[in-house]
Amino acid sequence: MKKDKLDRLNFFLAILSGFLLTLSFPKAGFSWLAWFALVPLLAALRNLSPKNGFYIGLCAGLAHYLTLVYWLAHTMSTYGHLPLYVSVPVLLLLSAYLALYVAIFSMVLTWLSPRPIFLFLFIPFTWVSLEYIRSFLFTGFPWELIGYTQFNVLHLIQISDIFGVYGVSFCIALSNAAIFLAYLYLTGKDWQEKEVKARLAAGSVVTLALIFCFVWFYGIWRIQYVQKLMSHSPSIKVAIIQGNIDQAKKWDPAFQRASTEKYINLSLLAKKHKPDLVVWPETATPFYFLHNVRLSEMVKKGVHDTGTDFLIGSPSFNLGKNRVEYYNSAYLIGPEGNVYGRYDKAHLVPFGEYIPFKKWLPFLGKMVEGVGDFNPGIKGQTIKWGDLRLGIQICYEIIFPHLSRAMVKNHASVLVNITNDAWYGRSSAPNQHFSMTILRAVENRRSIIRAANTGISGFIDPCGKVIAATPLFEDATITRSVPMLEETTFYSRFGDLFAMACLGVTLVAGFWGYLIRKYSN
Repeated sequence: MKKDKLDRLNFFLAILSGFLLTLSFPKAGFSWLAWFALVPLLAALRNLSPKNGFYIGLCAGLAHYLTLVYWLAHTMSTYGHLPLYVSVPVLLLLSAYLALYVAIFSMVLTWLSPRPIFLFLFIPFTWVSLEYIRSFLFTGFPWELIGYTQFNVLHLIQISDIFGVYGVSFCIALSNAAIFLAYLYLTGKDWQEKEVKARLAAGSVVTLALIFCFVWFYGIWRIQYVQKLMSHSPSIKVAIIQGNIDQAKKWDPAFQRASTEKYINLSLLAKKHKPDLVVWPETATPFYFLHNVRLSEMVKKGVHDTGTDFLIGSPSFNLGKNRVEYYNSAYLIGPEGNVYGRYDKAHLVPFGEYIPFKKWLPFLGKMVEGVGDFNPGIKGQTIKWGDLRLGIQICYEIIFPHLSRAMVKNHASVLVNITNDAWYGRSSAPNQHFSMTILRAVENRRSIIRAANTGISGFIDPCGKVIAATPLFEDATITRSVPMLEETTFYSRFGDLFAMACLGVTLVAGFWGYLIRKYSN
């Protein structure tokens, strides 16, 4: 019989699921928890009405996202100069929005799964469908989808070159479904007043085992194949400079010269390794490069003295017809001071680089100092560098799979992520951000060079292996050779076909489940 009231156990199980999900992500990084983290939530949903299922899902989602993106309130308060009575409600608002996806997931299960067999279908397909929708709705915020929990389990994430991160999410959601059905059978509990048969429980576990084996052995084969490609491919030697500039001082005019000198001096340390390219982080030059003459000449001299090409992050602007257009940019510079090209960030950070709904939210202001609202650049734009092309992504652009794909389709031989994660302090955010970068390497079979102001900077090979990485909040200069692959993966060519298929199956199965529910009552 359906419950009309929720008890404490329902809320406890929902909150437990939320905490288990968070613990499966960095910093905690207990990735194995993800494979059954949803089981307590599913147990809480057993025999609930859709309305109560929604509430329980919302509770689980709030527990998860408040503990996952807790650092947002500190970032807005410290660097956005927002008082806590504003930054905390903004955190609550974002967490509530993200929790809605878990709430809808829970409501769908209780509404459209009248029989246990539907769970095995609906849990993975619905979960992936909602993750996919979250990646683009309201400009998208696909921060730490459940598939990212396995970022350091290389054999499991190789399927991303076919299915993207959504393929990994599907496997994890399927595991939760199989474990839950086995739990219901072993404990003699029902679902929506329907008994779970031994055949269904055993079949779900066997299906999961077969899929897991396929994924694992595919991962072994692909790693061996890609490593063979890497051993026969050309490589470039790159130096990453981590300046470790305090965010509170970064935009202070009194520290501009000192910050610039620090990056130049660290770059000169890499000269003995004879790198082909030196990479500075996002807005490493806290001034308008080429327009602030004195500081720009200092940078050019440093580039000349190092004797190689540089990729540096800098704000820039163009003079439009009626206004000044500001951009968050990266310049590719030669040793003689010649500019080979410029990339302008295409996907901007709401409230960090522009104010959405500024007319209605004028009190929020911006966290980036010194400039007006940024303008977006062209998606998929690459910079020609000799016979190669660089695919540059600034800050959190790297968490959007379609942006990396667009650059690879535009012949990028390597992906470069420049960022400034100083905003996040020593919270889990820098680790979370870095973990998502790894999946872009696997999806597109491209090396990734990542330069972060305060870390984590590093090199990732096309198999997703971290070649080298820096600690947080330390000055660092690291130089490594990275392979340049030209292979185009299935995912690079066709994108999120799998996620779209999951959405289609969910809609069709949902309609079918609705009809069965309607005519069986």
